[in-house]
Amino acid sequence: MRAEIQTVVDELKQSLELLRRHLDLENSKKRLLELNARVEDPTLWDNAAEAQKLMRERSSLDSRISGFEELENGLNDNVELIEMGEAEGDADVVTEAEDALIALGDNARKLQIASMLSGEADGNNCFLEVHAGAGGTESQDWASMLLRMYSRWCDQNGYKTQIIEESPGEEAGIKSATLKIEGPDAYGWLKTETGVHRLVRISPFDSNARRHTSFSSVTVYPEIDDSIEIEIEDKDLRVDTYRASGAGGQHVNKTDSAIRLTHIPTGIVVQCQNDRSQHKNRAQAMKMMEARLYERELREREEAAQAEHEAKTDIGWGHQLRSYVLQPYQMVKDLRTGVEKGNAQGVLDGDLSEYLEAALAMKVEGGPSGPVEDID
Repeated sequence: MRAEIQTVVDELKQSLELLRRHLDLENSKKRLLELNARVEDPTLWDNAAEAQKLMRERSSLDSRISGFEELENGLNDNVELIEMGEAEGDADVVTEAEDALIALGDNARKLQIASMLSGEADGNNCFLEVHAGAGGTESQDWASMLLRMYSRWCDQNGYKTQIIEESPGEEAGIKSATLKIEGPDAYGWLKTETGVHRLVRISPFDSNARRHTSFSSVTVYPEIDDSIEIEIEDKDLRVDTYRASGAGGQHVNKTDSAIRLTHIPTGIVVQCQNDRSQHKNRAQAMKMMEARLYERELREREEAAQAEHEAKTDIGWGHQLRSYVLQPYQMVKDLRTGVEKGNAQGVLDGDLSEYLEAALAMKVEGGPSGPVEDID
């Protein structure tokens, strides 16, 4: 076997071992048998929400196990074909099997990413909040650039988006915005984006064309379904109404239909203004509050080193997740994983997947959760 192909085979074997551990193969197979038995129960759909949750788990588990077995069988079969072809001097068989092994390497990478998206809420839709940091127009413009970046990533990857709340800046950009993102594994993909994002550029708002540094924070939390019960006591909740100030047309802005909820014990605040009905906005805001509290509970289960930033975290130096430099050179560097790209505009246009994959891999492998270095 050629040295290049032996390297591919070795990497595939390593991938299979990692996947076996992440999947917990034997226990996953037992769980799939249990789920298959429950699907046969005629009373399953008496509780539609529970049935849907079970079916999603079954489909996801079946897909991951099948993918692992196909990869394992493909590796073994093609190694045998190469050995057979070399023994019989059949170069066509060898070449075909080598090409198949290289293709299996791509499949292994996809399966490894899928194995990273197996957390409790990873399969859920999510909410993504952007908040401008100190710095007025500069930071507010940066916040709007981040909102656009995530919206573009969602468009490119087949996710549906809806702006739930948007507070415009005084001169440009936004003070804050909340984006609802719907689609498979939305939270799983974006959960590692919570943190502070830093922009360095020559300011378009500075007549002296000076270099400015701006900060905005991002918070991501999962939408929760009706099967998850989050108890919120009335005494712990403050409800404020106000007149919507963002997009929405003449109907939205005529009355105090926008809702702001504050959870007093935790300080968590959510806002909704996308409907002219105060009742509907309040219902949506309650779902968002439940989701924030659920996400908080999920984080508290993790080790302290994996704790993520709350929305109230200071938006400034020392809390950066990623730096985006536009001048005097172009580079976007993730301060946790070290992934960097020179095509900053491409990243701002939604080319985020490499950063997301690296952050997920680090989280699964137990790497550091915070910034490891900074750049000027």
